[in-house]
Amino acid sequence: MHIETERKFLVKDESYKAQATESHRITQGYICRESGRTVRVRLRDDKAFLTIKGGSDASGMSRFEWEKEIPAEDARDLFMLCQGGIIDKTRYIVPARSATKAARPDNTGSDSQVGQRFFEVDEFHGENDGLVMAEIELGSETESFEKPDWLGAEVTGDRRYYNSMLSARPFSEWG
Repeated sequence: MHIETERKFLVKDESYKAQATESHRITQGYICRESGRTVRVRLRDDKAFLTIKGGSDASGMSRFEWEKEIPAEDARDLFMLCQGGIIDKTRYIVPARSATKAARPDNTGSDSQVGQRFFEVDEFHGENDGLVMAEIELGSETESFEKPDWLGAEVTGDRRYYNSMLSARPFSEWG
């Protein structure tokens, strides 16, 4: 069983883009969006994934996650089964400073950044335009990392910022 531990933050400005080592266009939707579980289909560039996530713990930082790559054509078909809106975003991968070794966030294995954590900075489009959020996956809830200047308020555990919730109640409707 894989437990995902991550922290989420709002982003104050676009200076993270100068530090990004790569970016990806992501489209995703939710087949199931119930309390305690979600089933997500995601298309990242030309690769697709089916992900099942459990409910978050009390801190909002850790939860069960299972993910498998699927054919991109299957993902496009599964979008027809999704509840609510489709999330459209650009994800920037930004190296973070951490004392603990980790794999890349997209599980593609090693590269020149092995041994580092990464911020995944999501710039949302469409109905969530204007929202920019960063998350960092950690080895434990107590792991520390250096917070860059562009990182804003922490929103870990605030359900409004879960992508599954943004598909049901987009940022543009928050008022």
